[in-house]
This record gives sequence, structure tokens and C-alpha cells, in this order.
Amino acid sequence: MGNIFSGSEILEIGVQIEKNGRDFYDTLAKQVKNPKAQGIFGFLAQEEEKHIVVFQNLLGSIEKHEPPESYAGEYSAYMNALAKEYIFTQEDKGGYIARSIKTDSEAVRIGIGFEKDSIIFYEGLKKMVPEYDLKVVSRLIAQEQKHLIQLTELRESL
Repeated sequence: MGNIFSGSEILEIGVQIEKNGRDFYDTLAKQVKNPKAQGIFGFLAQEEEKHIVVFQNLLGSIEKHEPPESYAGEYSAYMNALAKEYIFTQEDKGGYIARSIKTDSEAVRIGIGFEKDSIIFYEGLKKMVPEYDLKVVSRLIAQEQKHLIQLTELRESL
């Protein structure tokens, strides 16, 4: 079946996703031409930095929780499959991808994809955390949804 991640490893992947998101948006804020896009990308970089702290705080409680499963390792296998498909789980990919972007509209399109992938990954994460941490993960998802709306509105204005 391949690698199966523990709950804490899944959260470490979340930290990596947020670091890549921060680097991605920070790089874009410095390279895009549109002032509105610069502001939104700068804001999103700051938001991703906050999310890194949230995931690091969640790491302390995750090891105590086992999600309900139909068979042993089921949920970890699902999260593993999501992680393998998500390019922002790879170290140092955020800045690298941002530097390869040629237009403001391409930057927004990739950012929209990043936010959608984050929402899917974090929805899956909800089953990996204990009930008392669900509100934290739900707030992260709500913030990612707001980021998606901001980027969609920015796309329409470009």
C-alpha cells in the first residue's frame, strides 16, 4: 500500500502546505504588476504564516486521537493519496512555482487551485484530529474558502 502517515505526519504535511503557500504568495506579491493583486497576495502570505502556527499548535494533541475506520489504516491511506497528488506538499515548491509564473492571471489561476486543494486536504484532516480541535480546523477551512473567494474576485477584475 505504500507509506501510511500518522496523524502527526498529516499535520506536518499541513505545515509544509502552508509554508509553500506563504512562499508562493510572498513571491507573487513581489513580482506581479497589478497593485490589487500585490495587496491580495501579500495578505494571503501573512495568512499562510498564521496557519503554520495553528498547525504546529495542533501537533501537540493529534497523537492521542485515532479516527474511526472501516479497516486499519484506511484514513491514513486516504490522506496519503491526497498528499501524493498535492504539489504543495513538496518542500520549497511554493517559491519555485511562483517564479515560473509569467502573468498575473496565471498567478491567480494557480492560487485558486492551491486554495481548492488546501480545502480538500483540510476537510480530510478533520477526521484526523480529536473533536476538541475540529473548530480550529473548521476555522482554517473557512479562511481558505475566503481566500478562494478573494482570488476569484481578483480573477474577474484582471
